[in-house]
Amino acid sequence: MAEAEYNVSVPRLNSLLELDPYLKPFEKDFQRRYGLFEKQLTLLEEAEGGFDQFTRSYKSYGVHRMPDNSLVFKEWAPAAEALFLTGDFNGWDNFSHPYAKKDFGKWELHIPPKEDKTPAVTHNSKLKVVVHTRMGERLYRISPWAKYVTRHEKSVIYDWVHWDPPQPYIHKHPRPQKPRSLRIYESHVGIASPEGKVASYSNFTHNVLPRIKDLGYNCIQLMAIMEHAYYASFGYQVTSFFAASSRYGTPEELKELIDVAHSLGIIVLLDVVHSHASKNTEDGLNSFDGSDSCFFHSGPRGEHSLWDSRLFNYSGWEVLRFLLSNLRWWMEEYRFDGFRFDGVTSMLYHHHGIGSGFSGDYAEYFGLHVDEDSIVYLMLANHILHTLYQDCITIAEDVSGMPTLCRPVQEGGLGFDFRLAMAIPDKWIQILKEFKDEDWNMGNIVHTMSNRRYGEKCIAYAESHDQALVGDKTLAFWLMDKDMYTNMSALIPMNSVIDRGIQLHKMMRLLTHGLGGEGYLNFMGNEFGHPEWLDFPRVGNNESYHYARRQFNLVDMDHLRYRQLYAFDRDMNRTEDKYGWLAAPPAYISAKHEGDKVIVFERANVIFIFNFHPTNSYSNYRVAVGPPGKYKIKLDSDEIHYGGHGRLDHNTEFFTEPMEFSNLPNSMLVYIPCRTAIVLVNEEIDYCY
Repeated sequence: MAEAEYNVSVPRLNSLLELDPYLKPFEKDFQRRYGLFEKQLTLLEEAEGGFDQFTRSYKSYGVHRMPDNSLVFKEWAPAAEALFLTGDFNGWDNFSHPYAKKDFGKWELHIPPKEDKTPAVTHNSKLKVVVHTRMGERLYRISPWAKYVTRHEKSVIYDWVHWDPPQPYIHKHPRPQKPRSLRIYESHVGIASPEGKVASYSNFTHNVLPRIKDLGYNCIQLMAIMEHAYYASFGYQVTSFFAASSRYGTPEELKELIDVAHSLGIIVLLDVVHSHASKNTEDGLNSFDGSDSCFFHSGPRGEHSLWDSRLFNYSGWEVLRFLLSNLRWWMEEYRFDGFRFDGVTSMLYHHHGIGSGFSGDYAEYFGLHVDEDSIVYLMLANHILHTLYQDCITIAEDVSGMPTLCRPVQEGGLGFDFRLAMAIPDKWIQILKEFKDEDWNMGNIVHTMSNRRYGEKCIAYAESHDQALVGDKTLAFWLMDKDMYTNMSALIPMNSVIDRGIQLHKMMRLLTHGLGGEGYLNFMGNEFGHPEWLDFPRVGNNESYHYARRQFNLVDMDHLRYRQLYAFDRDMNRTEDKYGWLAAPPAYISAKHEGDKVIVFERANVIFIFNFHPTNSYSNYRVAVGPPGKYKIKLDSDEIHYGGHGRLDHNTEFFTEPMEFSNLPNSMLVYIPCRTAIVLVNEEIDYCY
């Protein structure tokens, strides 16, 4: 590494070091990273006229119809000997339409319009690239830039389908403003129906979006949209990066889904997979030009041993073109509002996080085991997205705790807006598996909820799709298990298992919502205590869809208690929307009492009180308060219509006394029933946040 790159000036590095002086010994690492980032930006300016043009490469690669209806095809296949186009349009002739070889491994083909001036390749017709290798092989490939691929029912291989509809979908609604508090509904289109089949974009638009709006979520995170040949991969083994999955419908139907979400004031994030790619060759990126490199590293560096997938060469010019243009494509063509980047831990380190426990020692985050090509790619991606789209949101899925992941690029950070607080769901599962209720450690729970890097925002969640996968189960099923099959009727008294499960389900979610981060995430269906687990059709379960669906019908039955959990989740989100605790600084925790099993904290001038004790209720329990005045109950997990016991009188007014308690100037006496959480607000404060 050239010495000059150590002396690069990182514009706001001093701000970062003031925030965390323990990063000072790694100043040279930040300078080197920023130097590499700056160098790439300069090269983009010199070679491509800047990143704006470079990231619009989807307008020239793949296939494009010109104003005169001629078609231009363009690919990058550096190891190929020759390229041909074949398909329905030429009777699958493998030699009639050769590409011309250009510089830097690029290939181009121009096809004039037919005699009647219509395009030679019609909308919805099939195509393939025929690649001739230097070894004399003839390979059939899908363009990496393909916008639509489909699979015939009896085939295992996907086909490239030319998508050029006569009436493309026109977006009607502007993007909503970026919300101050992010409440995310993590969704999978294919399982978004009670029916045992792959559900559609159209079903999601008409049947699921109204529920999400009603529940008070202002953001949807869509999984498994980028095309993936293997449904059971949950969308994480991507085969076509520019194609929206055809198993749910057409690209136009996905555009409508996003447009309707925007009309409801809901933003939509794409779960983007740039950490690896499927090993598929005939319908994937792997070995596109016949070599083991092309978009990937060759040899062991290009393979992920645990995921059995290919790893991108982030220093490759054409790889950067492909991936950065891919982000731009989803923002421009479909009007997504940002991204949740999957598998970031795997990208950050040469060891991909395999066999690494991450103790939090800063030396784990700097040095030769860190993949700086990946880091520079992520810095570029965030810089470009946030420069072009002021309200774009990016979220990193990182389990390692990499410092500066969510600090601005100008400080030497990676530029993400949020990271997922992945320790929180693990803690809840551990507690439910290993401890009796009376042995729950309040201090340990609070530590897990509040242990995050100052100045780096987190998305908190009690459970996501990960926790519900086969081999595990939803929190509701951990809590209530087989009783959910027979005892969820509100027409019969709750037995002790259902009573405990319903109360704790609400409390765990509210505690995570209030204390765990600067955003909140819920996986679809879990808000109402979805039973069982997730399992996609595969050979091992006789291709069954039984566990690959969401039983929204359970909420629609008046006599089932799922409706009560749904109502609590809805009112929890609506209460946050009014008082804005997610947008506020971290909470002040005034009590974590092990014997009483009580947690009390204050955030955004809202008082949260939790009594996790299975049997003890407390009258005249003193809690610390900041602002003096009169407080009233705004959310109460014990309300009858939330499946509670209705032990609190909501007309009660709680008056503070100027009695210092837990280092706060005021305090008040409250009644907190066992297994109950309450939210109190000050009637004398204007909460317009």
